[in-house]
Amino acid sequence: MIAKIVQGRGFRGAVNYVLDKKDARLLYGEGVRLKDKTSIIQSFITQSKMRPKISKPVAHISLDFSAQDKSRITDQFMIDVANKYLGKMGYENTQYIIVRHFDTEHPHLHLIINRIDNNGNRISDKKEKLRNTKVCLELTKSYGLYIASGKENVKEHRLREPDKTKYEIYQTLQSAIPKCVNWQELKAALQKSGITIELRKNGNTDKIQGVRFGKNEYELNGSKVDRAFSYSKITYRLQQNELSTKIQSEPGLKNKLSITRGHASIRGLLNSLNSSTSNNQDYAEHLKQKARKKKKKGLRR
Repeated sequence: MIAKIVQGRGFRGAVNYVLDKKDARLLYGEGVRLKDKTSIIQSFITQSKMRPKISKPVAHISLDFSAQDKSRITDQFMIDVANKYLGKMGYENTQYIIVRHFDTEHPHLHLIINRIDNNGNRISDKKEKLRNTKVCLELTKSYGLYIASGKENVKEHRLREPDKTKYEIYQTLQSAIPKCVNWQELKAALQKSGITIELRKNGNTDKIQGVRFGKNEYELNGSKVDRAFSYSKITYRLQQNELSTKIQSEPGLKNKLSITRGHASIRGLLNSLNSSTSNNQDYAEHLKQKARKKKKKGLRR
């Protein structure tokens, strides 16, 4: 579940937008007269006049659920989640309406909220975006909702440049990297899809510090395509691919690696034991010296 928050000046436009949408369904209202749109709008405006100097009293929030959870998202489920969200975001003591829309593949709802609460105070929006992200993740986990990974649910046909090219590079890298064991192979694989690679060096040195991909006259750093595609992370994955290939082609290599790791573990254990023994000896010597000092002190008396 994700949420997008927009602040607005007028309730009339916001209420008309969410209720005039085709098949829009008013699920719930708090603190407003639900007789008709005019009554709802007037209820919001009347309360907002308690703080007339506030220029943006409208909070318009959309709550979007994954299409994977479509069968679970009933009207009552939406009401429950929305009320939990509002409470955690500090909107429980004010007017709001919950409206469900059906114009997208994924289930979603709209909240129109009065930022002027029932006591005439403006509800703070301090760090609201950060709180919003945390609350959405918390509710997604607590309700057992689907958590999308990476860019898997992107609607590619709706993307515009440069996002369209960025996503094409992302998809190609996702497919190509598992099949390559070094940068040369990856470069050849990407060229087939019209993608160029530039390994960026640190100043005048030969040390490589980053990678840049190019396509359709756009150039993007690897980490800008996705965090998984920085130079260091791609290099690590290529090395793992190479090791896996060698293990498959040389059956005895796996045993050698196991023995090597075993020796390393034994060395670590011996070092630990030696260190422990040394520490015990030092402590024993410390106790002896302490006993001698105590004995001398007693003789002086």
